[in-house]
Amino acid sequence: MAQPITITREIFQVGGQGLTAPEDAAIYLIHFEGHAALVDAGAGRGQKRLLGHLATLGIRPEQIEYLLLTHCHYDHTGGAGDLREKLGCPVVMHELDADFLERGDNEVTAASWYGAKLYPCPVDRRLSGERETLPLGNRSITALHIPGHSPGSVAYLAESEGQTVLFGQDVHGPLDLRLRSNRADYRASLERLLALEADILCEGHYGIFRGKAAVADYIRSFLEDGY
Repeated sequence: MAQPITITREIFQVGGQGLTAPEDAAIYLIHFEGHAALVDAGAGRGQKRLLGHLATLGIRPEQIEYLLLTHCHYDHTGGAGDLREKLGCPVVMHELDADFLERGDNEVTAASWYGAKLYPCPVDRRLSGERETLPLGNRSITALHIPGHSPGSVAYLAESEGQTVLFGQDVHGPLDLRLRSNRADYRASLERLLALEADILCEGHYGIFRGKAAVADYIRSFLEDGY
């Protein structure tokens, strides 16, 4: 079984294709001096492997203080309910996507695209507005509303080893009316992400981009493609 991918000494990829299950989007771990958070939950079928990766890194369930969801789509949220129960951590999500997860909407979450059913999951903290700060130990994570791919898409920002790490899971889209996508919002969100000048981008399906130039080139490519 593949091992977790080290991004910094505090940030790891612990799920996604090759690490958990093929249908899982990337799952990331942020660990600040005994205080931890997971970014996204995958579809749920590779959860045993995910929990094994956390154990390999020495993470105990009680250390995980948040399950930070970037948006409602099944490949990011299908495992959220089980993780919430097994880890005892609150689920955090933007209010504009939360209802789709809480009622198990198989169409807007694209669960039907996978021939699957999304089981409803409570959202313990609903984000609102453009920017919120979540404390993690004596550090913090910033949540940024980046609508477009979905109405309540969120990117998370953390500082680690002097670098700005951006968890921008589905920067690439896609845009689809069945997912309540909005092209104008999406392009505005890409511009907002570019302005962050992040050092590392942790994407949902296309891997980890290192260096300001590589991050900017990747984000900018979707603006230049006329998406």
